[in-house]
Amino acid sequence: MNLDILSKNENQKITARVSKLISQIRDLIIEKHLQPGDKLPPERILAENFGVSRRSIRTAILKLESYGILRSMPQSGTFLANIGQIAMNGMIDDILSLGLPNFKSLVETRILLELKAVKLAAEIRTEEDLEKIKRTLDAHNSKLLKGEDAVQEDLLFHLAIARASGNVTINQIMIAITPQIIVDFKKYHTDYNHLDALRIKEHEEIYKAIEIQDPQLAEETMRKHFNKLFQYCDNYKENEE
Repeated sequence: MNLDILSKNENQKITARVSKLISQIRDLIIEKHLQPGDKLPPERILAENFGVSRRSIRTAILKLESYGILRSMPQSGTFLANIGQIAMNGMIDDILSLGLPNFKSLVETRILLELKAVKLAAEIRTEEDLEKIKRTLDAHNSKLLKGEDAVQEDLLFHLAIARASGNVTINQIMIAITPQIIVDFKKYHTDYNHLDALRIKEHEEIYKAIEIQDPQLAEETMRKHFNKLFQYCDNYKENEE
């Protein structure tokens, strides 16, 4: 079994542990009849009760926070959000039914977000936004022209566009999902390095569309940029072995 499969299996184990803790936290909330705004027991107590480390508890709490079910306040503790118990139970059921996101689902989400983000960026970008995008573009091109790895610079270029969109939610989701997409694409796409010239050209076209503030052109160039990713995503299969 190779390292990628080992990593995947380990991620599945971690996900299973976190899911179990989330289920236990939900059971505790129901058992103690906690209401929206009520405070959860301290992490130390939860760790002792569930027989796990505080780090594991914190991971489960952070996941519930990311979905808006819990909210932590420094020096005060962790509280139930004001969403009602029926909604909370339904949301937790949905969270527990989620598996690990695969490459295709991440790519599909990224494409939807970036097509919207690049249009917004072209419409409302500031000169400061444009300067930041240009810096990441130049850094990306410089690395590729030297024959060096430019994965991080690629990431920063796309994140700069998301930031220029002015949509905080798009920016947050992009920050969360883009790194794994880029890493996986390079890991599994054996022809990745042969696309350097095309990537430089397409990034420059995207930048130009944002610079001249043409939302339609920006969307078209971003969609064209994703053609290879679309094709690869359609052929991609998760390694189930």
